[in-house]
Amino acid sequence: ARIEAMNHKGPALGAVIEVNPDALELADQLDKASAKTGLMHGIPVLLKDNIDTGDKMATSAGSLALEHSHAAKDSAVAASLRAAGALILGKTNLSEWANIRSSHSISGWSGRGGFTRNPYALDRNTSGSSSGSGAAVAASFCAAAVGSETDGSVVSPSSVNGLVGVKPTVGLIGGAGIIPISHSQDTAGPMARTVRDAAILLGAMAGGKDYVPFLDAAGLKGARLGVARKFFERNAPMNRFLSQCVEQLRNAGAEIVDPADLPSHGKIDGPEIEVLLYELKADLNAYLANLPPAAGVKTLADVIAFNEKNRGREMPYFDQELFLQAEGKGPLTDPKYIQARADCLRLSRTEGIDAVLNEHKLDAIVALTNGPAWLIDLVNGDYDTGGCSTPAAVAGYPHVTVPAGLFRGLPVGLSFFSGANREGQLLKLAYGWEQTAKARKKPAYLAHI
Repeated sequence: ARIEAMNHKGPALGAVIEVNPDALELADQLDKASAKTGLMHGIPVLLKDNIDTGDKMATSAGSLALEHSHAAKDSAVAASLRAAGALILGKTNLSEWANIRSSHSISGWSGRGGFTRNPYALDRNTSGSSSGSGAAVAASFCAAAVGSETDGSVVSPSSVNGLVGVKPTVGLIGGAGIIPISHSQDTAGPMARTVRDAAILLGAMAGGKDYVPFLDAAGLKGARLGVARKFFERNAPMNRFLSQCVEQLRNAGAEIVDPADLPSHGKIDGPEIEVLLYELKADLNAYLANLPPAAGVKTLADVIAFNEKNRGREMPYFDQELFLQAEGKGPLTDPKYIQARADCLRLSRTEGIDAVLNEHKLDAIVALTNGPAWLIDLVNGDYDTGGCSTPAAVAGYPHVTVPAGLFRGLPVGLSFFSGANREGQLLKLAYGWEQTAKARKKPAYLAHI
């Protein structure tokens, strides 16, 4: 009823692309069950519309090319959630194809779902690509939602929608049945209103792990945290905001190393996009090849042709130049790809996160996740308000963002990231910050700020 009242009506958030037609029946079955099936028994969650569900809902990545594509079976994520008793309530809108179609895209827009609007200010962007998941959780359309990230697509929409977002270590959560960009960086991740909810959802997605014992209200006491200043050093208002957060961390008992910047800062973008374009072609072709014939597209080239044929509906605001660049790439045996991937690992790990953690003996690195949400701009597309997602994304390391407060009425998140498989430690720090800062404010659905 809340989705009905607020998704296309009222503030018209556009966060949900499809509601599960069997949701009420499934809820009744869970109500009548003689025993709980798991920790999430009956809890309603929404999944990003690039995650396969073997039910009546389509899995389209927001594209018209796949609007009638139905998965033959659940993705690994959907199967784990059902095993934990969760109710899959529907699918969320997203930046189409997880924001890899164009370098001038408007995050939160898809051909199938239209625009997603930010619940804090309706003329503001929800960020990408898990845009609908972010807006839906912020607006209480569900208890929590699942997003996916290649670089920033869980933590950025979580930050600008006032949420907790967890980008796990790549490989912690099964990736089968998620429309891919990059096997080396893609992962699903939880998005929730509290750290506890995110921890419970992460455990369910990871096949039943329990992260709740890590949650400690005094989790910041004695922690060594390094401040990555360079991400916002040229943005004076955001740098001041970060300094206020650092002071709160220090007052909560954390030992602060400031600055603690990555030696490779600013050097990763070139190798990363090279890797993503190569892997997009290889990984998306493999996914599409396994779709049933009714899907209509079997290769990236087919999708490009469909978009061109349907340009008026699919490309009214931005093009598909990244798809075209990916289609021009060779196989993953190409020396250029192999070198780019090696550069990514060196710059993000050896000369990046690992270097800083080891030099300063840190538990985690902290920075602001993003600047505040930018205006929806149909001419120029997204604005770059800054962000720290790339090192952890490229390294495949975990990254948690937690609400840090409002900047002129718009949410900003504080990020904690560290080495591989340190989700429990990061959740402990995040929970300590959440209980100290108590920074999340409910959205007001303002027309504008």
